[in-house]
Amino acid sequence: MDSTPETIAAAETPRGQIALRERPAADGSVVHELVVAGVFAMDSADTSTETALAERSLERVEAPTRVLVGGLGLGFTAWQVLKDRRVQDLHVVEIEEDLVQWARLGLTPTLGVLARHPRVTLHVQDAASPVTDDGEPVGPWDLVLLDVDNGPSFLVHRENERLYSAPALSSILAQLAPGGALAIWAAQREPDLLATLTGLATTEEVLLPVERQGRSLEYALYIARP
Repeated sequence: MDSTPETIAAAETPRGQIALRERPAADGSVVHELVVAGVFAMDSADTSTETALAERSLERVEAPTRVLVGGLGLGFTAWQVLKDRRVQDLHVVEIEEDLVQWARLGLTPTLGVLARHPRVTLHVQDAASPVTDDGEPVGPWDLVLLDVDNGPSFLVHRENERLYSAPALSSILAQLAPGGALAIWAAQREPDLLATLTGLATTEEVLLPVERQGRSLEYALYIARP
């Protein structure tokens, strides 16, 4: 069985404490965990949904040259995007400056690769700013991936609620290049989000069944194309 995780980096932020932890897995590998505001956010034991978010979205865009990822996390969504050689310019927006610094220090292999890669730019910025407030970086985007919460009904930070409003989603869709797409990850089905997006663009709900720690879960992706 996996052992108790050890904290390798922690920081107090205006939104609460964030911490990076690691633990040995039964197969001898190292599992990294990210804790945000005192709540477990993700780990590297199963990255299938991060992979699915990137792959399912990329396959719907013919030329995803310029991509924006909202939320760095442990870097697996962005890393999967980067594996697509069509992507030439990948911007990752992360509100926690300490997490970006941990990436630049290479505290996990995936974060270290992203921080050093010539096709990647990391920004310390609220994920909402580039797409709703005329903040940096600026569009147009061929693909926008939002992986900042567990969905609008399970926010990491309350301030993120505005991201899922009709005006904000309209603003994001307006910044897409022709043929572009917006994709949002959620830890559960989000009927209100689906209804809002459907009123703005052609929208798919993609369900992702996952087995975690003996439990059957169903995550969801929402992919909208104007």
